Amino acid sequence: MSNGEDPQRADAVRIRLDVAYDGGAFAGWATQPGLRTVQGVLEEALTTVLRLPAPARLTVAGRTDAGVHARGQVAHLDVPRGAWLALPGRGDRAPGQALVARLAGVLGRGQRPRGASDVVVRGAGEAPAGFDARFSAVWRRYAYRVADDARFRDPIRRTDVLWHPRPLDVTAMDHAAAGLLGEHDFAAYCKPREGATTIRTLQDFRWRRVPAGAPDAGLVVATVRADAFCHSMVRALVGASVAVGEGRRDAPWPAQVLAGRERQPGVAVVAGHGLTLEEVAYPGDHELAARAAEARNVRTLP
Repeated sequence: MSNGEDPQRADAVRIRLDVAYDGGAFAGWATQPGLRTVQGVLEEALTTVLRLPAPARLTVAGRTDAGVHARGQVAHLDVPRGAWLALPGRGDRAPGQALVARLAGVLGRGQRPRGASDVVVRGAGEAPAGFDARFSAVWRRYAYRVADDARFRDPIRRTDVLWHPRPLDVTAMDHAAAGLLGEHDFAAYCKPREGATTIRTLQDFRWRRVPAGAPDAGLVVATVRADAFCHSMVRALVGASVAVGEGRRDAPWPAQVLAGRERQPGVAVVAGHGLTLEEVAYPGDHELAARAAEARNVRTLP
């Protein structure tokens, strides 16, 4: 069943999935021939568990790059209502609970440690009318974590924290990040895609060194939130910030790059493994359809 079909028909239901994954062994979210991807693994498992006559088709809130992790990813799929209602079998669980349990068993097969999986569906349930995982979202929030001090290089965290060899000036990085906030054409920080706009609203971008006693203590952490992101945007923004933090560029430089609207060799795209999609936010149920319609419009700047 394609995602273009009306999920409110009597014979179809739209399901929201809340997903988390360790991106280290994946070639990103999106399906690619011959490569292991989050979308590919999930769609195969859903097709099996739901006993669908055709492969499951997922729509996701944000397509993450190779190596990027997620704690708060959201996706949806449309399935025959009969397949959804049949999930509990003779048990008394709700269909969503049954789906989460069955997916855990399928996704954990062959994984080490035994039964654990690097992709988990944390929740599943019928989506409200008008819900679209991609277009109904009002913002996505990422975190990028950096260890710039050997004292905070935890080998257990080496797959989700970038180890940087030199100390960073976090105050300068935060000042530079503030100059990028607002609605702009972020072409200078995106890999272009034919027919796609690079206009985005950067709602929050800040850097801090996490104090002792808190989670991520000692790490330099960026919080990046926007209505949407284009390809490689967050990692390029982080790369420009690191150039400032090292003292190779001054604080106004990232904003100057933004104003140029062209990719510059001085902006490095940092490694994906330090980046995690933390949260996706949606409006109230009565605003979901309107938000999706608005988000589908191609934006232009005044």
